[in-house]
Amino acid sequence: CLVLHPSRRRNGVNLIQLPLQTRILFPQLRVKLKSRPKRMMKNISCLINKYANTSSGVIDPEGIEKLCSKLKVSHTDIKILMLAWKMKAERQGYFTKAEWRRALKALKVDTIKKLKKALPELEKEVRKPLHFADFYAYAFRYCLTDERQNCIDIETICQLLDLVLGSTFRDQVDHFVDYLKIQNDYKVITMDQWMGFYRFCNEISFPDMTNYSLELAWPLILDNFFEWMREKQA
Repeated sequence: CLVLHPSRRRNGVNLIQLPLQTRILFPQLRVKLKSRPKRMMKNISCLINKYANTSSGVIDPEGIEKLCSKLKVSHTDIKILMLAWKMKAERQGYFTKAEWRRALKALKVDTIKKLKKALPELEKEVRKPLHFADFYAYAFRYCLTDERQNCIDIETICQLLDLVLGSTFRDQVDHFVDYLKIQNDYKVITMDQWMGFYRFCNEISFPDMTNYSLELAWPLILDNFFEWMREKQA
């Protein structure tokens, strides 16, 4: 008869992959395998209680600071924003129990130690082109602090650009931030302008910008940035 190797039993085996004979001879494996997801979700729920506000049940800014301390990362580290993206957190500086469960379940972690180890892998996942555009858009939405708000002030945008795009498009971000700080036409940035700059970074050669055309449908702020760069280079 077929006997499941002990080491595979310890590491966990998908029940679907177990031979029929094994499932018949070792029915206790069914219970064990079915209980693992429940146990993990219980651990995840218990873990949030260590950081959640006792009255609201939500991880608030103070709880996030405590969480970051345990993870040994700064609350301004991009990995925390990536974790918020994985949670699909809706409110800046707050993680609900449902959001917390969603992320940790997806990451398959139920302890701080496991979460800490998962963060580098999460960053790799986010930086894949397939996910990064969504993360970039999320970073903007996450910074909207009011339901009626649809734009972000220039100072915050400059900080956000440095955090989200700085490591990938250093030159573009530095020049655009310089432009944003000296120009007087815009006090805030919209989502369309925010996404337009991401497209600019991916499509336009920099700093020569030889393939940029004022006739194409770019946000006006990028046309102005283009003209500003040309004057600097003249």
